[in-house]
Amino acid sequence: MNIAKLMKQAQQMQAGLAAKQEELSIQTVDASVGGGKVNVIATCSGDVLSIKIDPSLVDPADVEFLEELVLKGVQEAITKGKDKAAAEMKKLTGGLGIPGM
Repeated sequence: MNIAKLMKQAQQMQAGLAAKQEELSIQTVDASVGGGKVNVIATCSGDVLSIKIDPSLVDPADVEFLEELVLKGVQEAITKGKDKAAAEMKKLTGGLGIPGM
């Protein structure tokens, strides 16, 4: 076993992982709930960038419904982003279970 070659491969993988993480931090996913009346855009690193709410949902008598839809949209966007990030990392690592990736 050539340790120098193995170390070089590990460094290349680490550089590739860092580049992919940076790329994923700016890639976005879009989640739509409530029949498309609430849309959430988030990065694959879990940052929520925007929330759009159809004005027809704004009912002062039923704020709880709107709050639930917004929460569901945010949760779905974050889940989609994490799933996409995990799939991309798995491609790079060849399915190795690297902690934190």
